[in-house]
Amino acid sequence: MPTEASGNSGTSPGGEPSRPIRSWVRSSPGTHLWLLVIAITSLVIALSPEGLDTYLLHRNSSNLHQLAHHPLRALLGSAFWIEDPAGLLLYAVLFEVLHAPVERWLGTAKWLFTVATAHIAATLISQQVVLVAIRLHDVPRSMAHVVDIGVSYGLAASAGILTYRLARPWRWLYLAAVLAFFLVPFAADRTYTDLGHLISLAIGLACYPLTRGKPFDRERGPAAH
Repeated sequence: MPTEASGNSGTSPGGEPSRPIRSWVRSSPGTHLWLLVIAITSLVIALSPEGLDTYLLHRNSSNLHQLAHHPLRALLGSAFWIEDPAGLLLYAVLFEVLHAPVERWLGTAKWLFTVATAHIAATLISQQVVLVAIRLHDVPRSMAHVVDIGVSYGLAASAGILTYRLARPWRWLYLAAVLAFFLVPFAADRTYTDLGHLISLAIGLACYPLTRGKPFDRERGPAAH
């Protein structure tokens, strides 16, 4: 009996302290499954012969052409590819810093609702802006076929809702930094992607009702998060 008790001393009902990485992954399954798919598609792009990689990226883009002909595939597929496989490590870090804490805090369903809503809304609105710009001859018609993929809209949404996970005054400092991060590029370049990021951030902030009943844990503090 003493041996059995000592063997279980490193675990608790709330997690697996003796296996922190495993516990972290199991507590945010959606984040890590998504990241795994992106790693696979990035490997496919990296190993594809010249021409095939371009074809795959265009086929899974959520640009105007793909949205008009294959809307579901465009909206879903564009969330699982990144244009440059070399950026996979950076995205992995961002997923762990933004998506994983939000999923652990809110639960997979609420986290997925937030990022999916932001991804879809930001894509459709920003592409509608591109369509209007084309009709007004402000941008070339080739903009309807540009590669428009990536996971940045979902990340922006998680960055937004993560604001409510922080205690004051850190919450306001964090929010100011996030707003500056997305507003400065938009003010400088005014691209449809920058617009999409702002829309996603706004949706993340607007999802505050999903955080009710999930207050900041004052005993653990921001360091634990």
